[in-house]
Amino acid sequence: MGNTVLTTTNREIEKMKAHYSRYLSEKIPPGGVFTAKTPTCSITAYKSGKVLFQGRDGEVEAAKWGIANNSNPTAKKKTVSSHLPSGLSSMSVIGSDEVGTGDFFGPITVVAAYVKKENLELLKELGVQDSKNLKDDKIIEIAKQLVKVVPYSLLTLHNEKYNQMQSSGMSQGKLKALLHNQAINHVLNKIAPEKPEAILIDQFAKEEVYYSYLKGKQTVIRESVYFSTKGESVHLAVAAASMIARYAFVQHMDQLSKKAGFIIPKGAGSQVDVAAAKLIKSKGTECLPQFVKLHFANTEKAEKLAKKK
Repeated sequence: MGNTVLTTTNREIEKMKAHYSRYLSEKIPPGGVFTAKTPTCSITAYKSGKVLFQGRDGEVEAAKWGIANNSNPTAKKKTVSSHLPSGLSSMSVIGSDEVGTGDFFGPITVVAAYVKKENLELLKELGVQDSKNLKDDKIIEIAKQLVKVVPYSLLTLHNEKYNQMQSSGMSQGKLKALLHNQAINHVLNKIAPEKPEAILIDQFAKEEVYYSYLKGKQTVIRESVYFSTKGESVHLAVAAASMIARYAFVQHMDQLSKKAGFIIPKGAGSQVDVAAAKLIKSKGTECLPQFVKLHFANTEKAEKLAKKK
């Protein structure tokens, strides 16, 4: 079992804690902030700023959050983005990002967007930036302008299809890789014969893992493809893709809220357990596949809550 260690800020640790809220453990070691246990990885964060990832997918999970400290002290440290071409931020780039993977309710939305170098200043004027820094209403306002400016591809994996594919043994990582590859291919076809100077994927898995997920697919995009965590800060194309994906996700959540008859919360905290329990009581357990990602621990929690009331 390998160990991967990140050094990060307290603020980032709080983001991690919220992200892994459905997997939190009550047992926290001395000096710890939280411990979470996913099906394939154990995460322990400490007040010192160190975060330890252990287990089969520890390295892959750590790559979502930043640069790892090599567990071998004699080995040279390597940054996640060290392989990126110099001057990437000022190039014409296809950026790719996804939204909804950590949300119990709602679909996964993946967007690839092409931002030409001559449009970079325009995007800055529109306010394009890391969507995590903005509230949904502001993201929607900017995204409505973005879709008129940049060629993009939006793919939505709705809950029912997601649950079918996940229950058949397909991991969320593989699903994301398939969607990213497909969205990028769509944009390449849209802009042909023009070609981007680079393609940047917001990293959710190591490069070799990403391509292993695509093994056997007829069209796998490899030329000029790069990976970086926090890709929104590397190139505005990823930030633009993230905003359009968030815009689409929010619209789908609004539609689900109308179906449910009440406002459905985002995320994977205790509030979604309560909402799902309410849904079970009003429409029955059989309605869940069209609303939620069934393999989340929230499903069991919601069912227990529904029985209590």
